[in-house]
Amino acid sequence: MSSTPVIRIILLMAVFIPAVLPAQEARYRWDVGLSAGVSGYEGDANSGFWFRRPGLAVAALGRYNFDTRWALRIQGGMMTLSGDTGDMNTALPDGASCTFRSTLAMLETRGEFNFFPYGIGETYKRLRTWSPYVSLGLGGVMSASEGKNYLTMSIPVGVGVKFKPRERLNLGVEFTVAKTLGDHLDGAALSDIYTIKSSFFKNTDLYTSLTFSVTYEFGERCTVCNRID
Repeated sequence: MSSTPVIRIILLMAVFIPAVLPAQEARYRWDVGLSAGVSGYEGDANSGFWFRRPGLAVAALGRYNFDTRWALRIQGGMMTLSGDTGDMNTALPDGASCTFRSTLAMLETRGEFNFFPYGIGETYKRLRTWSPYVSLGLGGVMSASEGKNYLTMSIPVGVGVKFKPRERLNLGVEFTVAKTLGDHLDGAALSDIYTIKSSFFKNTDLYTSLTFSVTYEFGERCTVCNRID
């Protein structure tokens, strides 16, 4: 299926968002936690509203905080997808009608950029206890449908907001769109159903998620800079 122009815009924004202000060192190096929410899909069985048939999305994540603006995140998770060509206004070749259910397992690495210096305390750094952010990464996806497994790569792009209600604790809401390099998220029956040659922006599937996350920080950096010989 053709990808929407929105995906192209989000990709360009995530790549070219500039880090115009110098960042301060984050107090804690690491945070780990869980996320959960709803999943969606666009492909041969759904070309409209991504969350028309919402599924479940869960993940475990770990983040290394380079400073108060930049972080590297690794996460692994699962989600369920489903679709029905009866929901579409577009007719399939030969009047075909298909439904599917699949389970995805993902492993992703993403870079994150906070628009504000994110943290709590240390007022001289002018930290904020909340910040919008963007993320961009690369992942691997295995989809299971109708007893068969398919493996492909994905490019996840996320936008969200982080909030720190207390030291070490982080809450977040994130919307993610992940463009895959394959056409099997919806199983073999719907693969290449239009006999269109696949390319990055054409005849490949994407999955989406809207999730809420909770993480906890650890690994405090050394805050003592003075040395007495």
